[in-house]
Amino acid sequence: MSTSCGYGRHDVRGTLPGLPTAHPLLHQLPAVYLDHPFLERFLSALDELLAPVLLTLDNLPAHLHPRTAPEDLLAWLAGWVAVEVDAERPVTQRRAVVASAVIRHRQRGTRQGLAAAVRVETGLEPEITESGATDWSTEPGSPLPGSPRPWVMVRLTVPDADAVAPTRLRLERLLAEEVPAHVVYRVEVTAEGTGTS
Repeated sequence: MSTSCGYGRHDVRGTLPGLPTAHPLLHQLPAVYLDHPFLERFLSALDELLAPVLLTLDNLPAHLHPRTAPEDLLAWLAGWVAVEVDAERPVTQRRAVVASAVIRHRQRGTRQGLAAAVRVETGLEPEITESGATDWSTEPGSPLPGSPRPWVMVRLTVPDADAVAPTRLRLERLLAEEVPAHVVYRVEVTAEGTGTS
């Protein structure tokens, strides 16, 4: 079976020979028709044709949920929620990206949203420092809190020194997408037990 979406035609599932049906047509008829051999053969042929359709419809919620969808549908689902999934990543990480997309879109541009994006991307807890601040005053003309040019710094400690450079590149790409365009960002990635970035 194949489906069509805004990204073109995708082969979703193939047919399996001898696939049983959960709803045999013969059992939907009155009892008087159950003993007709021709009708039994005819309806069993229809059952064989309809079984993949009925099973696909029965399993549609599982196919559309990122936690249970077949691997070949993850990129398709990612397109629905406007995220990119890298096929080289482990399937559990791709599922997490798709499952958390809507919440992350709602939090995008915030410290909490950036931390969530870094956790999904790396599986590690980031240390985020930013220039933003809030304050209030009863005095007119009081100085503004924070710095005039907004900035954010993301520090991450990776367990392996060999992972520093690849993680840094992935983080820089992520921050370019997640941080608002007017905000300057900086990335520091260090290996455990070292101070190199």
